[in-house]
Amino acid sequence: MNGYEEQIRFAWLWSLLFGFLYFAVKGAWGYCLLTLVLAVCTAGLSWFVVPFFAHRMMERHYLRSGWVAA
Repeated sequence: MNGYEEQIRFAWLWSLLFGFLYFAVKGAWGYCLLTLVLAVCTAGLSWFVVPFFAHRMMERHYLRSGWVAA
């Protein structure tokens, strides 16, 4: 409604570099907690798997928050 646009660029790269902190900065607290728990349970191996799904996770977060895809 206010014309603000949010772009999801290089989500895979940022989640690979910063892991769960990327989701925390973006405000996706559910995914932040999920990736933190996965990282602890898999001894960090999930850190290399989550980036393949990061873009879709952020899309889903924004759509559930009421954003409209452009």
